[in-house]
Amino acid sequence: MTDTSDLARIADALDRMCPAPAPAPDFDAADAFVWHTGPDRLEPVPQVSRVDLSLLVGVDRSRETLLANTLQFAKGYAANNALLWGARGMGKSSLVKAIHGHIVDQGLPLKIVELQREDLPSVTRLMNHLRAAPYRFLLFCDDLSFSHDDQHYKSLKAILDGGIEGRPENVLLYATSNRRHLMPRDMIENERSSAINPAEAVEEKVSLSDRFGLWLGFHPCSQDDYLTMIYGYCDAYGIGVDRGTIRAEAIEWTATRGSRSGRVAWQYFTDLAGRQSVRV
Repeated sequence: MTDTSDLARIADALDRMCPAPAPAPDFDAADAFVWHTGPDRLEPVPQVSRVDLSLLVGVDRSRETLLANTLQFAKGYAANNALLWGARGMGKSSLVKAIHGHIVDQGLPLKIVELQREDLPSVTRLMNHLRAAPYRFLLFCDDLSFSHDDQHYKSLKAILDGGIEGRPENVLLYATSNRRHLMPRDMIENERSSAINPAEAVEEKVSLSDRFGLWLGFHPCSQDDYLTMIYGYCDAYGIGVDRGTIRAEAIEWTATRGSRSGRVAWQYFTDLAGRQSVRV
């Protein structure tokens, strides 16, 4: 005969195996959230790390295109999922965050939710939360790419295509990647050489990026754009160092780094601001 304590232990074990559904997130708590699993939850982000949209130079066409697309969506109109791809450090993720902040500052109730690549298999559960909410959401996947044996790209297809239910009308996906097709080139070539039907094997993977309606390419910046970025930061933070001195130091800085990008411009500016006792 089973006693009461045995029944209690069985009940506890069943609760652990099948936990109660998580409570609905409080979307009024913040304008930005990060999706976590184990257990599922949306963590509010009180202060997003971002720069002002006006400080992002050298990406004018991408900036205006993505801003127009996001404004359409925030106002309730049709808009495209966007893939921002290209050179490292050229402001892809900064642009997404800056545009979100710019739109929120205009009084439009747009939320942004960051989703990590490793959490893509849980995206259906996340979508269920977002679908039922009275807000519009940017689902943001930063630095997205897939390795040879990575099957997470199939979960991404579910976001973009939406299955039977379709992608929620109030959710838009923005992703950044260094790769236009999200897959390493040698992975695509291996598929082509080893598959029974090479064309179909390659098509399945290359078509992933085709599911984004908007492609925005980011390319290495010129020296003039690099210096313009730094001058813009100096003006915004009130640093009055002579431009000739800044130019000489900034060019030397990029020479020691072996690259020139928006990220390198910010790193030089951070060093300069520290030497000038300016907080950034």
